[in-house]
Amino acid sequence: MKLFSFFVIAILFLQASLFIHAANSLAVKDGEVAALALDKKHHPKKINCSHACSRRCKESSRKKICHRACKTCCKRCHCVPPGTSGNKEACPCYASLKTHGNKSKCP
Repeated sequence: MKLFSFFVIAILFLQASLFIHAANSLAVKDGEVAALALDKKHHPKKINCSHACSRRCKESSRKKICHRACKTCCKRCHCVPPGTSGNKEACPCYASLKTHGNKSKCP
């Protein structure tokens, strides 16, 4: 009878240790998954703002002002609409930036 109770206790102990090990493994995996989710932040595509704004402002009558405003918008939105004017639907962030006077900030 003592031998039987010893085996029962040993089996229960092994089951408990396996359960604890499995729970710890899951916790580590969940932590790894959470860490991976935190590491995968959205990084916008790099854009050469100087080149894009030079193209955008080449026909402007006030090139320096246009270029300065465009570069600010480009750095925030990581895009510049094609062409020298209009086409702002191609870059909604660029089109949505406003000045304090509620005018379009970006040329």
